[in-house]
Amino acid sequence: MKAKDVLGRRGEVLAADYLEDHGIRVLDRNWRCPSGEIDLVAMDGQTLVIAEVKTRKSLRFGHPFEAITDAKLHRLRTLAVLWARDHGVFLPRSRIDALAVLDDGRNDPIVEHLPGVG
Repeated sequence: MKAKDVLGRRGEVLAADYLEDHGIRVLDRNWRCPSGEIDLVAMDGQTLVIAEVKTRKSLRFGHPFEAITDAKLHRLRTLAVLWARDHGVFLPRSRIDALAVLDDGRNDPIVEHLPGVG
């Protein structure tokens, strides 16, 4: 596995732990279908949460949130419907959250959470 992939997986684990620590129950990780992938699927009360996780070692190439484009948000909305259909879930409320993880491997990782980005 490439170093970038290892960093990304570690970021997803840290993000999932962060959500769980804040009372948001993680239901699924790295769900894939032909249309794409959802990093994390969770429940916050009665709200289905589709979470996009971006992990970086530093801010040298910009903040991780900057990598979440309008096109990515559109794809995540589509994937949310596909995930819900695939799992027989109907909920009147859903949202897309973004989680940024900064992990340089030397200091404690920093996790930032933006609920309802798209």
